[in-house]
Amino acid sequence: MKNILITGGAGFIGSNYINHLLSTDDESFVVNLDKLTYAGNLENLKASESKKNYRFVLGDITNIELVNYLFDKYKIKYVINFAAESHVDRSILGSGIFYQTNVIGTNVLLEAARKFEVEKFLQVSTDEVYGSLGKEGLFTESTPLSPSSPYSSSKASADLMCIAFHRTFKLPVVITRCSNNYGPYQFPEKLIPLMIINALKNQSLPVYGDGLNVRDWIYVLDHNDAIRLIFERGKAGEIYNIGASNEMTNLQIVNLVLKRLNKSSELIKFVKDRPGHDKRYAIDSSKLRNELGWKPKYDFNQAIDHTIDWYIKNQNWWENIVSGSYKNYYSKQYNNR
Repeated sequence: MKNILITGGAGFIGSNYINHLLSTDDESFVVNLDKLTYAGNLENLKASESKKNYRFVLGDITNIELVNYLFDKYKIKYVINFAAESHVDRSILGSGIFYQTNVIGTNVLLEAARKFEVEKFLQVSTDEVYGSLGKEGLFTESTPLSPSSPYSSSKASADLMCIAFHRTFKLPVVITRCSNNYGPYQFPEKLIPLMIINALKNQSLPVYGDGLNVRDWIYVLDHNDAIRLIFERGKAGEIYNIGASNEMTNLQIVNLVLKRLNKSSELIKFVKDRPGHDKRYAIDSSKLRNELGWKPKYDFNQAIDHTIDWYIKNQNWWENIVSGSYKNYYSKQYNNR
């Protein structure tokens, strides 16, 4: 039995990972530590909550006493750290919580992992730590870190700390850096669910700048397949880029959503660009493909159709989210742009 601490498992990517893992693996015991911020939702984990090999713990990864208690109580030997404040826009509005969770929280986990002699520590990071690309080229694992936002700088800091713990203490750390995800259970502040939900409600679709910023999109289940493979076979001290080689501009994504939902492009509202908005991301995942044999399984057009259908069929899920405090954030973010 593998006793795994998964942090941030009530969020978008983490919950998809836990549900998929526990649907296929009876040999892993998962402790999910999540403090249930605005982006954490236990409804995401309905498929797993009754499993005998699953425990949910409400708590913060910056809580040293709690983290050490969990490592000791559950004899944790494996860690997958999804926990993070992850939205660039929010990091521009206020950066403190990003450094607290993403840097200090990662340090608490690393120290506990060292104390309890874990066998694998997987740090889930982002391609945003590399900064922005020009019209050509791809991010490789050796691309220098050049973060542009408070969010990406906090993730870059955590990555460097993980590398230092491996080099100094021989802690078996591996880092993954993935491109933009989409799929079920993604919080509505992110581009694709924001556009789907606003279009369904016949509300304006806010697009930063000229809408020509490019992102490399990957379906969340392809990302999770890569994480699982790296968790099982990835080499300590290594970094693995994860991407599906699917570059699209934000405007292409928006128009695709409108077309799928049979909505007018007149819903598009161009708003003032956000500060430090990276122009283009594109991932070279050849290391992961060549060394571990991974490749994406999901066709983009089929996966985006499935994603749109999920939001149509799960209106109650997102209606509960977009009411209340989210309205205040949305108004502050877009109404003055």
